[in-house]
Amino acid sequence: MSGSVLYDVPGPRARVRNRVYGVLSTVAILGLIAFLVHRLDVTGQFQAGLWDDYEYTETQQRILDGLLTTLKTFALAAVFSLVLGAVLAAARLSDHRPVRWAATVVVEFFRAMPLLIMIFLLYAAVFTTQQMWALVIGLTLYNGSVQAEIFRSGINAVPRGQSEAAYALGLRKTQVMTSVLIPQAVRSMLPSIISQLVVTLKDTSLGFIILYEELLFVGKSFAQQTQPVNGVYAFIPMVIVFGSIYILLCLALSSLATWVERRTQRSRKGAAPAMAPVVGESGSVTDPGGHGGSGAGGGTTAQ
Repeated sequence: MSGSVLYDVPGPRARVRNRVYGVLSTVAILGLIAFLVHRLDVTGQFQAGLWDDYEYTETQQRILDGLLTTLKTFALAAVFSLVLGAVLAAARLSDHRPVRWAATVVVEFFRAMPLLIMIFLLYAAVFTTQQMWALVIGLTLYNGSVQAEIFRSGINAVPRGQSEAAYALGLRKTQVMTSVLIPQAVRSMLPSIISQLVVTLKDTSLGFIILYEELLFVGKSFAQQTQPVNGVYAFIPMVIVFGSIYILLCLALSSLATWVERRTQRSRKGAAPAMAPVVGESGSVTDPGGHGGSGAGGGTTAQ
């Protein structure tokens, strides 16, 4: 029995087969988790003494400092990448061919360049004593080029009739872009923009390569510098604590994106626009809203 054009309702044998596959998959996943837990327990990663250092105020202050440094770096890289993305997208949509080609070369180059190599080159060649700016500029160049493609594709996704109608009204290209295309494109671009900002937030952890004291660097150095318990360093507690912080930050940013998206959807809802009366072939005027014409009886009014 078909449930829809694209999906057939599984029969009795298919349902049994799907249940068997589900049980086998669950058993395999649980077995893998049990194996990992067993290996960590054998290597002593679950010793209670590995968590003792997290009770000290000094440790908590170091974690807080690393978190604030990460948020500061992310805020700068996010703002700069959005600005750079807007500039590059405008250049790629330019009517001037040299400007369009130059922007295309910049976007494709920084999108293809591995971010880790870019950060390290900026640190080694330019910002030798300023690790923060090496990380911020690297994140800006990479994520800005990606944001530029998001902006460009979002603007190009707006129906062509919108811009043609605006040009027919005598608007200039700048007015068409700022008043017609961008307001409509933002709604469709917003999920992709926020997703790339989440990537930017996670990529701040690459700062530990250039010894920048962001959150991951603090966690790694803390796990290495603390005294081992029975010869075991506190790497698993570090992964649990600092990984949870990164996950919470990404979830908070995603929740903010969901809230903004809902706000924009509600802003589009409102009263329906008033419709002009329709003049029939016989000269009668009809109200499209169903309220009749302008006569006293609410019917049609002959001219």
